[in-house]
Amino acid sequence: MALNPWAKNPWFETVTEAQRRAKKRLPKSVYASLVAGTQAGVTLDDNVQAFSELGWAPHVVGAQPEREMTTSVMGQELSFPVMISPTGVQAVDPDGEVAVARAAAARGTAMGLSSFASHAVEEVTAVNDKVFFQIYWLGSREDILRRAERAKAAGAKGLIVTTDWVFNVGRDWGSPEIPEKVNLKALVRLGPEIAVKPRYALDWVKGGKITIPDLTAPNLTPQGVPGPTFFGAYGEWMGTPPPTWEDLQWLREQWDGPFMVKGITRLDDAKRAVDIGASAISVSNHGGNNLDGTPATIRLLPDIADAVGNDIEVLLDGGIRRGSDVAKALALGARAVMIGRAYLWGLAANGQSGVENVLDLMRMGLDGVLMGLGHKSVHELSADDLIIPEGFKRSFGNA
Repeated sequence: MALNPWAKNPWFETVTEAQRRAKKRLPKSVYASLVAGTQAGVTLDDNVQAFSELGWAPHVVGAQPEREMTTSVMGQELSFPVMISPTGVQAVDPDGEVAVARAAAARGTAMGLSSFASHAVEEVTAVNDKVFFQIYWLGSREDILRRAERAKAAGAKGLIVTTDWVFNVGRDWGSPEIPEKVNLKALVRLGPEIAVKPRYALDWVKGGKITIPDLTAPNLTPQGVPGPTFFGAYGEWMGTPPPTWEDLQWLREQWDGPFMVKGITRLDDAKRAVDIGASAISVSNHGGNNLDGTPATIRLLPDIADAVGNDIEVLLDGGIRRGSDVAKALALGARAVMIGRAYLWGLAANGQSGVENVLDLMRMGLDGVLMGLGHKSVHELSADDLIIPEGFKRSFGNA
């Protein structure tokens, strides 16, 4: 694949460097959407910082010469326990979700595709056969089922139902103003931002033609029918009563494939997910974009995994920035992790190659931890490998 000609050294050594390059390349408001968090950002910060409180207890003799990282999530074999979390409207790159899907396929892992994606599910499943389609609860039951059936017809292997989102973008440090659509008025307003980021602007010029970023959601309507604008979808979401457990039970009964409930932070909710027959849960607070003050997901993971890990696949998302974070999540009971901001920064830094770069960093970091601990497989990781400070864990909702 073609490398970014603007990058003197396309490869970056850390996710932090990917973030730095993303900030350098993107218009200010576009970049701001990638570091979003609600209110004071307490949860956003804790998701990342909590990992640094966990230490390792390494062996210095007995490193294994070969280390196995394969696993499976909802029936799909993964080359290593990191998959793509669904994120909406990936306008940081012209190929958006299709580039991400190609990158995930190239590295042997699965992708969650958002209902709010800017590319159709059919385009994404065409380049990656391990796609889970994500559902937001908006519209009628018939609308929701129609979207699920479209995704299944396109080849989606499972559903991810997102419950950890209140659509609150208010932040104490400012929220980016996102246009409803990129028209002349929006281009005039955003012109000063774009003018100082020529790399971003030129990426949208192909074959002498300018491509306009798509801020619609084509997966919310039948195939071939233009999707609503992002804010049109927001309006429909706001007008839809939030789902009950009975609603999720109904959808689970309609969908005969793997089924994940994303957004679990409480023990009682984890048990309810088991009760409705879900295949998996993701311990998630929407990357700090839900209810600010919710603890970091890595603090909540151990007790949830202990409570339901024998009954359901437990994943984690939130705050993953390096392979050692992945290893810590696995040691505390996660089957795999889902990454969000990390791969979006990679996409913004260098397109498909940047996403592959991020996935490679995750794999290499995880491999280094396995070597340092003397393990030959990710399945050998356990809490015994960690130094866990007193008071680290959080737990609530015991029922």
